[in-house]
Amino acid sequence: MFEKLKQLFSGVEEDTAKTTMSLELATAALLIEVSKSDFQQDPVEIEKIHELLVRCFSVSLADIEEFMATATALNKDSTSLYPFTSYINDNCNNLEKYELIVALWEVAIEDGQIDKYEDHLIRKISDLIYLPHTEFIRAKLTTSEKAKPSK
Repeated sequence: MFEKLKQLFSGVEEDTAKTTMSLELATAALLIEVSKSDFQQDPVEIEKIHELLVRCFSVSLADIEEFMATATALNKDSTSLYPFTSYINDNCNNLEKYELIVALWEVAIEDGQIDKYEDHLIRKISDLIYLPHTEFIRAKLTTSEKAKPSK
């Protein structure tokens, strides 16, 4: 009986997650998490996620809905940010991590305001991927400047 429990709680599930995880899925799951962190998943935020995935990854417009459904299911099944941030840590350098944080800020600000929950989550993700705090702030300021309407 104990052997079966050991197998249940062993890394078997982790191996499955690692084989199905990709940079695109990890990023999409984190983007989705930010979009729903303020308890209002705004359609403009979802559109921004689509745009970022098409622009930054090999996700085609034809496959975006299926890909988003996969990422949403992966996000929903996860009980923490660990599978996603762990994958990012194992496969990305600091520049790529910085670009991820910029993308998270772009989603957060897309609805016109950065909610305190969005800010907190992005800060948490930044810490979990070991991005220096100065880079976190630079990403936030860069994104905020881009979002300001020009006069």
